[in-house]
Amino acid sequence: MRRRAVVLTGLVIAATLVPVTAAVAVDDVNTNKLRNAVTVNGILQHERVLQRISNDNGGTRASGTPGFEASADYVKDQLTGAGYVVSEQEFEFPFFQELAPATLDQVSPTETSYETATLEYSGSGEVTGALVATTNVVIPATEEPSSASGCAVGDFVPADSVEPQVALIQRGTCTFAEKVAAATEAGYDAAVMFNEGNPGRTELLTGVTIGEPVAIPVVGISYADGVALYEATQAGPVSVAVSTDVITETRTTRNIIADTPKGDPDKVIVVGAHLDSVLAGAGINDNGSGTSAILETAIQMSQKHVKPRQQVRFAFWGAEESGLLGSTHYVDNLTDAELSTIYANLNFDMLGSTNYVRFVYDGDGSADPDGLAGPPGSAQIESIFDQYFAGQGLATAPTAFDGRSDYGPFIAAGIPAGGLFSGAEGIKTEEEAAVFGGTAGEPYDACYHAACDDMSNLSTAALNELGDATAHAVMTLAKTKSGFFEDGSRMSLAPQISVDDFDYRGSQLLR
Repeated sequence: MRRRAVVLTGLVIAATLVPVTAAVAVDDVNTNKLRNAVTVNGILQHERVLQRISNDNGGTRASGTPGFEASADYVKDQLTGAGYVVSEQEFEFPFFQELAPATLDQVSPTETSYETATLEYSGSGEVTGALVATTNVVIPATEEPSSASGCAVGDFVPADSVEPQVALIQRGTCTFAEKVAAATEAGYDAAVMFNEGNPGRTELLTGVTIGEPVAIPVVGISYADGVALYEATQAGPVSVAVSTDVITETRTTRNIIADTPKGDPDKVIVVGAHLDSVLAGAGINDNGSGTSAILETAIQMSQKHVKPRQQVRFAFWGAEESGLLGSTHYVDNLTDAELSTIYANLNFDMLGSTNYVRFVYDGDGSADPDGLAGPPGSAQIESIFDQYFAGQGLATAPTAFDGRSDYGPFIAAGIPAGGLFSGAEGIKTEEEAAVFGGTAGEPYDACYHAACDDMSNLSTAALNELGDATAHAVMTLAKTKSGFFEDGSRMSLAPQISVDDFDYRGSQLLR
């Protein structure tokens, strides 16, 4: 799940309390019938089943585990019973599990242990050898230009072909995958990645993905520890011991796709939520809440005989926590003809955070320092949510498209996207607490990616407010007679987001 990346001021938050003036090309649809039918109790009924599935399957619903398979079966059965045309999309993915925490110790000249973390898709093993820094480490750190340490094979001192050696690499510029690939090509047996040192980039380097399995152990450390090790290498030979203990293997998972029997198949609204949890827990907020909200919306649309003008496709993604793999597989396997029928993507990821904010994806780029917007139509989707909440007397705040949820592959294909998010591991500000309530200085979800993300880790107030907004947006796009760009509607003038702008793939840092 994603972290909020846009820093908000009190003025920006307060501005969302007034009516939104951005043009919305879609019709004003009366969604009362569906919103009244989508209740907190209905959402929680699905959450309880997901909790029991986790309890019965080792405390997890992660893709590649029996808990995920049981979750997918439950969702499929519910949608089939509601009259949807249901299909499954199986795919293979690299399953990754850390069996024991990584270790990093300086063996000589001074015995020292360092706090460290395994990078996702690191190789497994133990390596003791000379620590060698890249030739272009930047200490003290500078923002412009940022460190390009290890982005090219030429940044590495040629490795000894006989004795093991460990590369010391600074974060910055290129992806972690590119740095590890260069270190491997240069002949190194392990890699230690340290944080860059700029504001927000000093702490222990964790929550990082290499993107695909690699052969060598790769661990992260803080900027301070990286500086200490770098300075030691400049004073003389340094020997370190690195160990990782992981499983990386190919497993199979699936997406569950459910189409409304009626609606224009040449204008498809893809309403998505990821179905998998992390290995650490049941994922009842992340993302049982989004899953349950769109599942209940689908069921109530059928029971209340909502007749969509556009076809609605409810999608429950597998392997989001492994890097948006389910949604990426779906988009990548669309033919050109199929891609042209996708009218919009709505994404719902974490709707029940206990210290919540009503975050709306920033389709027009207005809150992004670089002015990056989603594809044309995304601004109009953002306005649907903002105007709905304003009509209820509820404030919203924008949250950036930064690649941390399943809108990513749709944006990369130029499909308009939007959705809701109630907050993950980010810290609530004083300004946010003043507007949205809750506790400043505390995470939006203190159980993010943890075993305590269970039935006790939900705000029913958040589920009520964001659940209603979910139903409203789905029905509005399903029923509207107008498109995004008719009757004088305007595209955002901000630059559009490219997949290359993303710093994240799912919850994990790419660079």
